[in-house]
Amino acid sequence: MNKEENKSSENTVQSEQLSENTVQSEQLSENTVQSEQLKVQDKSTKQEKEHSQDQEADLLKNTNVNVTLNEQSQINDYKVKIAQLEIQLLASKAKQEEQKGLLLRAKAEVENMRRRTEVEINKAHKYALNKFSEELLPVIDNLERAIQSGDIKNEFIKPILEGVELTYRTFIEVIAKFGLKEINPEKGEGFNPEFHQAMSIEENSNHTSNVIMNVMQKGYELNGRVLRPAMVVVTK
Repeated sequence: MNKEENKSSENTVQSEQLSENTVQSEQLSENTVQSEQLKVQDKSTKQEKEHSQDQEADLLKNTNVNVTLNEQSQINDYKVKIAQLEIQLLASKAKQEEQKGLLLRAKAEVENMRRRTEVEINKAHKYALNKFSEELLPVIDNLERAIQSGDIKNEFIKPILEGVELTYRTFIEVIAKFGLKEINPEKGEGFNPEFHQAMSIEENSNHTSNVIMNVMQKGYELNGRVLRPAMVVVTK
């Protein structure tokens, strides 16, 4: 009996050990399954995290791209505005230069007009008596002829000639105050076509050509302008 009991007891112990091994095996299996589940869960979490990071990166990239595009668009707008302002500035400068040129030309025209007016006024002052002086020349010529043709030895005519001569000198002094002067070249003086008019030409071996030999009629000038050249005889 003792042997059978011992054998039975051993079998019971073995059976319990097998049960314990089975339990441990099952526990190991469960731990393995849990470990695998944890690995799968970690992998899934990691993938989700990576996917989320990728999405965030894409979103950030798209955001950066959008920001860059917006900035580039703003820069392009600024460049267009700057170009427009530069064109407007150049147009304004060109218009300003044009107006400046017009102003300078207007000033030059006014200055030229002022000078021409002054010249015309001076000429009017100088030559206002031009026509009147021309009308006086025959009167002067007649007084001179009267003096030259009078007989100074005649006591009856002498006082008359003296009166005419006094009138003549006074007349010459008065017209000289207004710029009327004689052109009366002397014999032997050179011929000047601006002031002299050759009425005849004579040969004379004692003088060179174009020398005044005789004055037939005196000339007159008014403030430098010749009213009548002197009529002369010149050598050939």
